[in-house]
Amino acid sequence: MERLRPRDDAGFVSRLVLFVLISMLCGLLVAGITLPILGGVGLVARDSANGFESLPAELEIPPLPERSRILAADGSLIATFYYENRISVPISDVAPVMRKAVIAIEDSRFYDHGGIDLRGTIRALVNNQSGKDVQGGSTLTQQYVKQVLLETASNIQDPKKRAEAQKAATAQTYTRKLRELRYAVALEEQYSKQEILERYLNIAFFGASSYGVEAAAKRYFNTHARDLTLPQAALLAGIVQQPTAFDPTRNPDAALTRRNIVLARMATVGLIPKADADAAAATPLALNPPKRVGQNGCQDSKVAFFCDFVLKTILNDKTFGAKRDDRVRLLLRGGLTITTTLDRDAQANAQQALADHVNATDDVASALVSVQPGTGQIRAMAVSRAYGDRKKKGEIKFNPATDRAYGGSNGFQAGSTFKVFVAAAALEDGYPFSYPIYSPYKKEIGDVKWCGGTLTDQWDPANESSSENGTYTLQTGIEDSVNTYFAQLEERVGVCRPAHIAADLGVTTADGKPLAQIKSFTLGTNLVSPLSMAEAYATFAARGTHCNSIAILEVTDPSGNRLPVPNADCQQVLDENIADGMNELLQGVMTRGTGVRAAIGRPAAGKTGTTDSRYQVWFVGYTPDLATAVWAGNPSPPKGGYPLSNISIGGVFYGDVCGGCLPGPIWKQMMSATLADTPVSSFTNAEDTVRNGDSITVPSVTGKSVDEAKALLRAAKLDPVVSGNKVYVSYAPAGTVAYSYPGRDASVYPGQRVVIYVRAGPPAAETTVPSAGPGPGPQPSPGDTCGSSNRPGCR
Repeated sequence: MERLRPRDDAGFVSRLVLFVLISMLCGLLVAGITLPILGGVGLVARDSANGFESLPAELEIPPLPERSRILAADGSLIATFYYENRISVPISDVAPVMRKAVIAIEDSRFYDHGGIDLRGTIRALVNNQSGKDVQGGSTLTQQYVKQVLLETASNIQDPKKRAEAQKAATAQTYTRKLRELRYAVALEEQYSKQEILERYLNIAFFGASSYGVEAAAKRYFNTHARDLTLPQAALLAGIVQQPTAFDPTRNPDAALTRRNIVLARMATVGLIPKADADAAAATPLALNPPKRVGQNGCQDSKVAFFCDFVLKTILNDKTFGAKRDDRVRLLLRGGLTITTTLDRDAQANAQQALADHVNATDDVASALVSVQPGTGQIRAMAVSRAYGDRKKKGEIKFNPATDRAYGGSNGFQAGSTFKVFVAAAALEDGYPFSYPIYSPYKKEIGDVKWCGGTLTDQWDPANESSSENGTYTLQTGIEDSVNTYFAQLEERVGVCRPAHIAADLGVTTADGKPLAQIKSFTLGTNLVSPLSMAEAYATFAARGTHCNSIAILEVTDPSGNRLPVPNADCQQVLDENIADGMNELLQGVMTRGTGVRAAIGRPAAGKTGTTDSRYQVWFVGYTPDLATAVWAGNPSPPKGGYPLSNISIGGVFYGDVCGGCLPGPIWKQMMSATLADTPVSSFTNAEDTVRNGDSITVPSVTGKSVDEAKALLRAAKLDPVVSGNKVYVSYAPAGTVAYSYPGRDASVYPGQRVVIYVRAGPPAAETTVPSAGPGPGPQPSPGDTCGSSNRPGCR
């Protein structure tokens, strides 16, 4: 806040003497008192001087509110936000003809007085008191003081005090006039005439939400203040007196008349030749407003959903102020230049891909988000519907691409896109790509460990089709998105670590809560946003380096100083080798699995997702350069849900919508276009140790109780099963474990099923404790999970 202090010198004293005389005259005229001038002049002058000196001389000059601009990464304008639409410029960036025009019509003696124009003030007083037309008599300096007082009042937070200050700044009283005169005198001592004129031209209101001459030049003529012509300058100068009455967009005839009055005045006071004034007066208004006029906010932005996300980021993040009110003030008054991460080409490709597959007026909507691996930069964010308050069909009032705190919804079930987190946990535990599990069409799942204990509720997941019934490996299970395979895999690895992996990769529920650790976790029953999923898969693409999604690259103030912005905080959260393994598995989805229709002719990885009853469908995929999540569904479904079956979307009929047949093609179109000019990048191959898994030595459980044996085998990351066939051996007490298969010291994979045989009956003949070799009778091979076998040792 700038403070103005008058200098105590002879110049001020001389002006004060002059002011005392005029104040005396003002008092006489107002009161209507007939006094002998010589007898009363001493008393009046003394009282006037004392009163004048008692007025405050320090004028607080607040920073002018300036509009903030949100820009795309290439510098193009996305939106503006302002309390007052203002762009402050130095006087050197204002055309000389503009300076002359405003001086001629507002204060032709500007360079001759010291803040108080005695001649003009006396004339105004006499005319006002005689009942003639009301005249202001205010100098430019006094007008500037009034605007500063109004600006100071608008900065007051308390509504009551703000209203009182605004009333005091505009009251039609001589007390207010005296205060303005006092400040004006001080201003003239503090600043040069050019400085005062510059400040005036930046604070003045020119109508049509335009504050300051630069904003006005843009608003009416789509030009800069430095490039204004004589007719343009005269028009702007004429508006200031009555901005509404002389607004050329509303009252062109009145504005034209007023402009010509300014031109005539410029000639009369000798600032331009009369011939120039006459020539300019013969021209039309010739307004040339920009195509996008006066937008304040995201409503009219071509990238409204991304714009709204940036807005919510600023309002939510304490980086921009301790309190929300502070952040609002910074945005609307701070004159910020906010450069975002948005890639115009990627955004255009996203919007086109959505428009080509989903109509805005369809009951089904789709949303797309692209995030750059290794930086977290949001490159595109698009929705198939229009940004609006739902007054028209095809509008949506929230952003389905993001979380609720950023203008989104409560999120959507992610379906099989969550299988990747269980797969990553399995790779960490040493499970090989070839790890087999018999996966029937439907399977009852037993107890599952979570971070807080054991989940014991009943869960019987089924596959997409009854034809999905057989033994699958980790690789084929994820390529074909086999539900019962991943339900059983989760049964082995638990849900604790998969949930932590998802969280480390940036996934939370769309309402900001931690992910629920439930049996159906692997099938994506948590409610999440497309942005959250794009961020997570971008972490795989970046070989395990997670970056928070960011939309803002840089923020500068009007002086070009950089302000703090939210940090992507990139950190290694997943081992590179595990991420490489996931990238290899998910490339198979694109080349041999459910994502083949999304293949783009370059290395890419991804996962489809389709929820129960086809309420939501997804495709989340990536290359080393870009990760993109696409969701489709009814964003505001009726009670009971909205299944995507036997439905037309984008003019195409679908019997059953799936992740690979709607979101997949949208993903393909967008990514193909966006990466067309990007050199092909390849993923790092998975290490053999990841691809082939870690071998585990089976511990000895002979002589242990059944519970002890199970605990020991589970601690070794194995899957214990008790055989119903009891055996007779002499080396173990009845009811304890006789041996296991695979047996002691056998080399197996994590998660391998180990069959426990319990000793029963009286002691048998002396036998040898079995090792890794085959036990009595037919036995499964070490690689057999026994799921499809009725042989001894298999459940």
